[in-house]
Amino acid sequence: MNSQSQDVGAVIERLQSQNIDVVRVSYSDMIGVDRGRDVLLSELSAALGHGLPFSRCIYHTTPMGDCIPIQGGIEDGLPDIHVKPDLSTLTPLPWEPGAMSCLGDTFLADGTPAPESPRTVVGRVAEHLAQLNLQAIVGPELEYFVCEPDGSAGTGFTRYANSPGNVYVVGRKGDPNGLLLRTLRYLREAELQVTAANHEFCAGQFEVNLNHSELVDAADRAFRMKSAVQEIARHEGLLATFMAKPFNDEGGSGFHLHVSLGDESGENVFGETDGEYGLSDTGRHAIAGVLRHAPALAALANPTINSYKRFGPDTLAPWLIDWGLDNRSAMVRIPPDRGPGARMEVRLGDATANPYLIIAATAAAAYLGIRDKAELPAPLEGYGYNPDSAPMLPQTLPAALDALEADTALTEVLGSYFVGSFLAYKRNEVERFERFVTDWEFREYAYHL
Repeated sequence: MNSQSQDVGAVIERLQSQNIDVVRVSYSDMIGVDRGRDVLLSELSAALGHGLPFSRCIYHTTPMGDCIPIQGGIEDGLPDIHVKPDLSTLTPLPWEPGAMSCLGDTFLADGTPAPESPRTVVGRVAEHLAQLNLQAIVGPELEYFVCEPDGSAGTGFTRYANSPGNVYVVGRKGDPNGLLLRTLRYLREAELQVTAANHEFCAGQFEVNLNHSELVDAADRAFRMKSAVQEIARHEGLLATFMAKPFNDEGGSGFHLHVSLGDESGENVFGETDGEYGLSDTGRHAIAGVLRHAPALAALANPTINSYKRFGPDTLAPWLIDWGLDNRSAMVRIPPDRGPGARMEVRLGDATANPYLIIAATAAAAYLGIRDKAELPAPLEGYGYNPDSAPMLPQTLPAALDALEADTALTEVLGSYFVGSFLAYKRNEVERFERFVTDWEFREYAYHL
């Protein structure tokens, strides 16, 4: 992925002509947080040569800033990784005048890619698909809440534009400060290939849609979009959160993926006019693979303790492992488009998911379904929340982690080192939560017991 063949001198000269003096080099940690460094343009050549050093424990750091014991970190003395800018990903940073942004690839001291790097993982899955002369084409959709500071609230924040019933409204009715339009235009100027944005079902909730592209590029853009949305909100004194379910009285935020498959020429091979359900054998096997590996996939698509509070009957979040024809209550929906538009919409993920990992895991499951010629069960008929009609998804993070550990086929595609590190990181998260006394426990027990 790293492009060392570019004429670095020409790139620097071009940036100077655009009055750019800083390049922000970013990469994803284990949970999708944007890490990186702002590099003066005069130092870019050096950064390309030796890379930017960071402690490898960045992949083992919790949201609270603690470094937890995972292979390759504390036990090895907190060694360095080196992040090398990928100049093929240079894009404008329109909310930071004089700066541009690019992604970085992470390497170990011996020059090999860091195996726990999410960008390494998605590239690994792309290579597996290429062995079948296929590429996954992915169009991400992400929901998020915007919050404003409120010192009287227990969390310190309340929902922005907190009025009910603004589903799919446009303009200042659901967005009195015009934040969404400014965000959409910034994302366009950042060359993230956004297509549209809208107010979602819940008060203060919005959705941004990205155009479809090859899975590594789609993951790059979704990662950058999440970071950009949060940064744009910070510039306006607001908080944009992709937390799965931040409020008890509202629904959650999803991360849906529209996935098709292309051959070596780029032609969509997911659909077939004369095929069953208008789908090709390849398409049906891909859907079946996602269903077969759904319990393990949940660990990466729904990666937090909070994620599982988004699930349940009548939530429009999936509850069962099923698929349906244009049925939004199914885990996998097949939109009515056929021909070049044939695809599946995987509705499992929540917005907390690391874009690289949810896209990698979904494509890996599709790959396994195609490789193993997995058989597709009958589609869901009607409303999909009857637990007698299909197996249930994991209902807690520990159950999903156990499913991921047991899925040796998916682990092999994603990389055993990565999966081992992810499991250790997330099980530590579960242990910390189980020891923490919550406000709910105090309210429930303290007075009477």
